[in-house]
Amino acid sequence: MEALAPSSSWFVWVVFSPLIGAVAAFLLPRYGATVGLSAALATIGSVIALLRHIIEFGAQRYDLGGWHAPLGIGLYADGFSAAMLLTGAMVGLGVTIYATAYFRRNTPAGRFFWPLWLLLWTAMNALFVAADIFNLYVTLELLSLAAVALVVLSGNADALAGAMRYLLVGLLGSLSYLLGVALLYGAYGTLDLSLLGERAAPSIALWAATGLMTAGLALKSALFPLHFWLPSAHSAAPAPVSALLSALVVKASFYLLARLWFEILVIDASAIGPLLGVLGVAAILWGSLQALRQTRLKLLIAYSTVAQLGYLFLAFPLTLTAAAQTAWNGAALFIVSHALAKAAIFLAAGNIQRAAGHDRITDLSGAQHAAPLSWIAFSVAGVSIIGLPPTAGFSAKWLLLQASIDSGQWWWAAAILLGGLLAAAYIFRIVALAFAPCDAKNPDTKLPQRMSWTALSLAVGALAMGFATLNLLDLLSIGAPFDLPAPEAAL
Repeated sequence: MEALAPSSSWFVWVVFSPLIGAVAAFLLPRYGATVGLSAALATIGSVIALLRHIIEFGAQRYDLGGWHAPLGIGLYADGFSAAMLLTGAMVGLGVTIYATAYFRRNTPAGRFFWPLWLLLWTAMNALFVAADIFNLYVTLELLSLAAVALVVLSGNADALAGAMRYLLVGLLGSLSYLLGVALLYGAYGTLDLSLLGERAAPSIALWAATGLMTAGLALKSALFPLHFWLPSAHSAAPAPVSALLSALVVKASFYLLARLWFEILVIDASAIGPLLGVLGVAAILWGSLQALRQTRLKLLIAYSTVAQLGYLFLAFPLTLTAAAQTAWNGAALFIVSHALAKAAIFLAAGNIQRAAGHDRITDLSGAQHAAPLSWIAFSVAGVSIIGLPPTAGFSAKWLLLQASIDSGQWWWAAAILLGGLLAAAYIFRIVALAFAPCDAKNPDTKLPQRMSWTALSLAVGALAMGFATLNLLDLLSIGAPFDLPAPEAAL
């Protein structure tokens, strides 16, 4: 049960800390890095304070201006929201520190990165605490627009083409979601998530809204075969932007889909759940095979993201079984582990690219001398991507495997195991290059220490998160964001 927030100011500061920073960075571009780091620390403090209240008092709800639903705007936070906010804070701090050295102060990219990044963080945090489906749409749209602008910062033709494709896909996904919002409001007369959960009943309107909203959010989450926009956008963006897109932005769309699924759409999801699972398996296989075929490092990592996102969608068919709680825990834990590991890998790849002068895989042999810490970070984070113990990636995949076996749906387990083997193939393909002999001399490019150590810290965080699995699962159990039907009813 949700409770009135004992300290509603933390809801506000979770959103307004990065927003104030974004405005300040725009008005004071010369001090963008200082403003960005200060805003990051303030945001993390607000997230930790809200997290403590959730742990102590349970799920929290705050109605702005004292106006209750359906007239007022509500904010809501539970264990799932807190886990997403905390993940965003950890990755956000790492990317912020990295970007202070990556971007030069007097360049256009250096000036515009900070307000855009802080605006993206604002929209993301607002999405995680929004309690009605229209404000979720607004925050999702702001998130997409900020992400598109960040992709363009590279300034090259590939980045522009990737950003335009990303923009068009984002607009199409948002339009599909908005049509679903209109159908739900017309059918049930409210936009509030909790009220919709109480009023929603199987109907043509709910079925149509389920299809539209699921399709729109699957497009934004780059679920196969709707992933065509992701590789070009993620690989062409600057390294810190690629880390943000892969670790956080696509997860925000999945978070919204999961929230809608368990509170509203699961009533009419007995057919769509297995379909999402099949597409998830296709994403795992196709993304992994494409990653193996790539000749450039960042493009390989981008296709790896397509594959890894497929694991999340296995939760949808499994939550329609008796193993629902186990499947949900695995998917939620996977979000956190993948965010840390993939951010570390993209930052490490950015370091390797800058030190070597390129990211051509065949020419990276022996490149460990150019950026040794970055190769270590890539290897450590790759262990989590593969799903080897003791990482959180292993714990997440183990829970998904257990849910598959307990529910008698062994085919999902087979896909998880095969995906792990393919991930090992493309990760070890890169790691092996670091120890291969090389006759060519790498460019003598010295990387700022904080760029190397930031990537390594996030990689170690992904590893250490495996030892905090039980604590994270305890957090996720607070005010569970869904009320699953009995398996018989779901089937």
